[in-house]
Amino acid sequence: MQTLDNMWHHPLLGNALQDWGLAALAFLFTFTVLPLLKRLILAQRRRFATADIPLAIEVALQLIARTGRLFLWAMAVYVAERFLDLPPRVERVSKILIVLISWLQVGLWLAIAVRHSLDYQRRRSAQSRGESAEFVDQTLKGSFDIVLFIARLLIFTVVVLLALENLGVNITALVAGLGIGGIAIALAVQTVLGDLLASLAITLDKPFVIGDWLRVDDIEGTVEHIGIKSTRVRSFSGEQIILSNADLLRSRVRNLGRMPQRRALFTIGVAYDTQPSSLERIPELVRSVVQAQPSARFEYCILRGFGESALNFEICYYVPGTPPGLYLSTLDAVNRGILASFTGESVKFGTPIRAVSLQRRSRE
Repeated sequence: MQTLDNMWHHPLLGNALQDWGLAALAFLFTFTVLPLLKRLILAQRRRFATADIPLAIEVALQLIARTGRLFLWAMAVYVAERFLDLPPRVERVSKILIVLISWLQVGLWLAIAVRHSLDYQRRRSAQSRGESAEFVDQTLKGSFDIVLFIARLLIFTVVVLLALENLGVNITALVAGLGIGGIAIALAVQTVLGDLLASLAITLDKPFVIGDWLRVDDIEGTVEHIGIKSTRVRSFSGEQIILSNADLLRSRVRNLGRMPQRRALFTIGVAYDTQPSSLERIPELVRSVVQAQPSARFEYCILRGFGESALNFEICYYVPGTPPGLYLSTLDAVNRGILASFTGESVKFGTPIRAVSLQRRSRE
């Protein structure tokens, strides 16, 4: 028994065998129990996957799911070190690794919490408006990516500074230097920063989202992507147009995708020799043609004025604003219907006629 006790207290690399044994047990216990606990919690989470759980619990489950094995290994090493007296150099290296791994995991946790919170608010907002999650994911994808990029940039900047402070680095001078360097960088890349701030403004103000139909100056198309620096628009002729976010906000942007309805307003000319009875029937003919289209809403058809060569009738009707092709197909169908109706009623369209009087001059 004395021999066993002496063996446990026998020194090995500056520590007794008993301390090495306790450190090994602590390492194995931590590196075994924590993963098992993680699996148990995630198994319970899958059982209640369809249940409506509070946001705090949902975020906590997400953090547990994204806890890496490297972080668990670092925690196991940290617990095992409490039983050992290590050389200063080894302890210093171990401390640096554990601090860096721990703060990296904290940064990942914060980024996951922000992402999940934003996604939770997005889903709640979609439910309150009665929209599907797939539709919201498509329309807000660009804005969501921009907010996450800025949030991650801020989180990992703070995490790096806190990790350096824990390692004994004086971050006061570093922060001051970063401030001065940041001003110099901002002056050098002010165009990029302008686009970044413009993308943030687009994200917060939401003048348009992915899928909207835009008209910017002579450019017209559908928004495909909202990025950090630029917005990509797919024109109706097929090419992709890249627009700088800053230039885009400085332009007059017409969001045609948010039109609840689009007005069709045009004038047709009828010949002056048309019979009065036929003129009386023109508004009713146009009304019948427009109402034959399920997507169109007739507004009016009136004799607007007297032209040089025709009686001008003004026609107005409305078509739902989306999808974009619906307006064009309805306009085509209405125009063809008016042409067919006028032909059946023998109503002639007015054509420019100019009378030229020729007079023969007598010779003296």
